[in-house]
Amino acid sequence: MDVKREGVTRRKRIKIVAYSILGLGVAAVGYWRLAQLKPAAPSVERATVWVDTVKRGPMVRQVRGLGTLVPEEIVWIPAAFDSQVSKVAVKSGQPVQPDTVLVTLSNPDMELAANDLEWQVKQAEANYADLKVKLQSQRLDQEVTATNTSSDLKQAVLTKERDEELGRNQLKSDLEVKLSQARWEQLRDRLQLERQRIDILKESEQAQLDASKVQIEKLQAAWALKKKQVDELIIRAGTDGVLQEMTLQTGQRVHPGDVLAKVAQPRKLKAELKIAETQAKDILLGQPAEIDTRNGIIPATVVRIDPNVVNGTRTVDCRLNGPLPAGAVPDLSVDGTVEIEKLTDVLFVGRPVFGQPNSQVGLFKLEMDGKGALRVPVKLGRSSVNTIEIVEGLKVGDQVILSDMSAQDQYPRIQLN
Repeated sequence: MDVKREGVTRRKRIKIVAYSILGLGVAAVGYWRLAQLKPAAPSVERATVWVDTVKRGPMVRQVRGLGTLVPEEIVWIPAAFDSQVSKVAVKSGQPVQPDTVLVTLSNPDMELAANDLEWQVKQAEANYADLKVKLQSQRLDQEVTATNTSSDLKQAVLTKERDEELGRNQLKSDLEVKLSQARWEQLRDRLQLERQRIDILKESEQAQLDASKVQIEKLQAAWALKKKQVDELIIRAGTDGVLQEMTLQTGQRVHPGDVLAKVAQPRKLKAELKIAETQAKDILLGQPAEIDTRNGIIPATVVRIDPNVVNGTRTVDCRLNGPLPAGAVPDLSVDGTVEIEKLTDVLFVGRPVFGQPNSQVGLFKLEMDGKGALRVPVKLGRSSVNTIEIVEGLKVGDQVILSDMSAQDQYPRIQLN
């Protein structure tokens, strides 16, 4: 006979409810644990990143810029007059000497004016010779007159003395004696006047000749200037060097001030570097530099800093202190490094891709096992071309990733494979 068990159904329901509550609790705890888990760290190939170790010691601050080699001295040869190119004798790149003819120009008006002045000089010289002869003739005529007067005066003296003697002997009347004396006085005064006239003629002759000579010299100066201008139509180099630029064509018209040619000395070059304006502020005159021509490095010195900013850069001129390597020619592209200062004892590391001086960045620092890297804030200080000072956030021996890690900016940690 079956015995009826009471309460079995109720106990089953209680177990089901208890198991359900327990399952829900376990699920809730699992969900909560999953929610607390962080996203999986992304993996980065170790070979694709640039890792450097933080060091302490001396650091040389440098700035770098691209530039070109340019001649220290360039002779620009401009046109002085309106003219036309008759002949181009030298092409760009050819060596020249001071008397080397580069271009021959022509100006018919100037040549005609020079010829006209030459004839004016010859005419003035002929007029001077004619005037000199005329003045000498006038002076000689006056000297003849004075000589005749002197002769008449001598005769008048003798006549006066004779008549005075005869008058004392009562052989001449007093009137005749007085007439002889008057004649003598007249000739005496006349001779004095004639001699004064000779002196005046001499002075007048010299003054007229001097005036005529001044006119000749004036015309000669104008003629010499015009001949010099005509000669300047033959353009010469004026210095030793190499012709850098020649773009003229035969028959071309040129105007005053137009550049005809450019001559430079190819073995006397300097480097013109373009330095970012943010870095150029620390450059001073006299600082040492190195110029890389890609065929040798030349020591140099900063000699000029352009105060103007063009396209975010300033031009820094460096004088080359060593011999030029083979292939160093004007307009050659070069790299230049200027030494700003030497820091004796600083904490530094290689310069990160986006690391700017006196800023704070996040860098991935390698963990002890080298299999992962954790992002840490780092305060940067003074910078150089390839290194930068560490102010805060790292210590000696720390290894950090300097490559561009912008793709992992949202992750605090990465895995290195």
